[in-house]
Amino acid sequence: MVSRTVSASLGRVLRSAARNPRSLRSFATAANVPSPITEVTTLPNGLTVATEAHSHAQTATVGVWIDAGSRAETDKTNGTAHFLEHMAFKGTNRRSQSALELQVENLGAHLNAYTSREQTVYYAKSFRKDVAASVDIISDILQNSKLDSSAVERERDVILREQQEVDKQLEEVVFDHLHAVAYQGQPLGRTILGPKANILSIKRDDLSSYIKTNYTTDRMVPKLVKLAETHFSSLPVSSNPIPLGKLAHAKSGFVGADVRIRDDDVPCAHVAIAVEGVGWSSPDYFPMLVMQSIFGNWDRSLGASPLLSSRLSHIISSNNLANSFMSFSTSYSDTGLWGIYLVSENVMNLDDMTHFTLKEWTRMSMAPTDVEVERAKSQLKAGLLLSLDGTTAIAEDIGRQLVTTGRRMTPQQIESAVDAVTPDEIKRVAQKYLWDKDIAVAALGPIEGLLDYNRIRSDMSSLIY
Repeated sequence: MVSRTVSASLGRVLRSAARNPRSLRSFATAANVPSPITEVTTLPNGLTVATEAHSHAQTATVGVWIDAGSRAETDKTNGTAHFLEHMAFKGTNRRSQSALELQVENLGAHLNAYTSREQTVYYAKSFRKDVAASVDIISDILQNSKLDSSAVERERDVILREQQEVDKQLEEVVFDHLHAVAYQGQPLGRTILGPKANILSIKRDDLSSYIKTNYTTDRMVPKLVKLAETHFSSLPVSSNPIPLGKLAHAKSGFVGADVRIRDDDVPCAHVAIAVEGVGWSSPDYFPMLVMQSIFGNWDRSLGASPLLSSRLSHIISSNNLANSFMSFSTSYSDTGLWGIYLVSENVMNLDDMTHFTLKEWTRMSMAPTDVEVERAKSQLKAGLLLSLDGTTAIAEDIGRQLVTTGRRMTPQQIESAVDAVTPDEIKRVAQKYLWDKDIAVAALGPIEGLLDYNRIRSDMSSLIY
C-alpha cells in the first residue's frame, strides 16, 4: 500500500470531511470528555514505546512506526522501502508465508503495512485478548523476514502491476510530478515505488542493507511496554542515534519550477500549484492548516453547494472554471507543500482558473474575514474527531506524532492550538508563505491553455484584490 503522505494527517482528514459533511460532529461535545493518557516509555536499547488504554474497546491496534521511507533511499535503491513492505508478508525464519497467513486468519486479525516518503508502518488490529500474538507476529516480520531470493523475483511483477495501477490514478501522478519538480534532484522528489528499472534490479542485499541501516531502535515507535521488551530487545541500536522528532535527513530545498505533460486524450486538465509549506514541528503548522481549510474542497459531481463552502468554490462554480478542486497542506520533517489541486474540463479557461485561485490566495495576505476563519477552524476540529475514530486511527495518530515531532498532542491541546489562530495569524502566514513566493506547478492533460510559468508566478505578487 502506498501513502503519498501519512494517512492520518489532519490535511488528509479535512479533505475526507469535506466530501462527507454529514459525518462531522461537534468538536465541543468531545472536547469536554477527558482523553486517555498516552504513556511513552523508552527501553534500555533506545526503543520508544507508546501505549494508550481504552477500557471500552474490544479491539486493539499495535504497530511499529519507522522513521524511514523513500526519502532514506538513493537514486539506485529508490523503491527499496516499498519493496520491503511487500516482502514483509512472504515468510520469516519462524513462519512460512502460509503459516503466517493462517495464524492471522485464525485470530480474525488484520495485518497491514504502508510506505510513505518519510515513514514505513507495520500494524495489526486484533481482539484485545490477542495483543500478545499480534506483537509477536509484527516483531517476527520486522526482525526475521527471510527475504527469499525466489520470493523477491516473484514480487517484482506484483509491484510492476501496482505501478501500472498507480499510473492510472491521475491525482497520484500529478502529485508525484509536483514533488519531483519542487524537490528536484533530492530524495523527497523521488516516487515511493521507484522507477521501473529499480523495481527490476533491486536485490536481496539491497533489502537487507535498508533494514540494517533504517530499522534501528531510535527510528521506531511500537506499542505496549512489556511485550516490546520481550520481542524487540534484540533490535540493533544506531551508532549515531537520532532523537524522535529530529531531522534524520539532509534538509531539502524547495525549487520554483513547473512540469507539464500534455495529453489531449485525457478528458480533463489536472493542475497542482504549490508553495513551500511547513514541517510537522513548525509553529506555523496549525495556521497553515486553518488557511488550507479556508479554501477547502469542492466537487460539482457531489452536488456540493458553492454557497456553503469557501469563497473560492463560489467563484469556481459560478464561472464553470473547474469540475473540482482540493486544497492540501502536506508536511514533512523539515518542509512541506501547501497548495491546490484542480481538475477542469473547461480547458479554454485554465488561465482564469489559475488567476482567480491565486487572487484568493493573495486576499489572504490582506483581508481574511472573521467568518471564514471561524468556519475553517470548526471544520478543522471536526476533521480531528474523524481522524480519531477507532483504535487503528488512534494508533496511527500516536505513531505519526511521536515519529515526526517527538511528542503527542491530545485532542484538547490541538483544539487549543486551532482556536488560537486568528485572522491576523492567517494574514501573517499568507504574507510569509504565499505573497510573492516561488511556486511549483505540475500539470497533466489537455493543458495548452495554461499560462506559462512566469505569467502564473507573476500573479503571486501583482494581484490586488
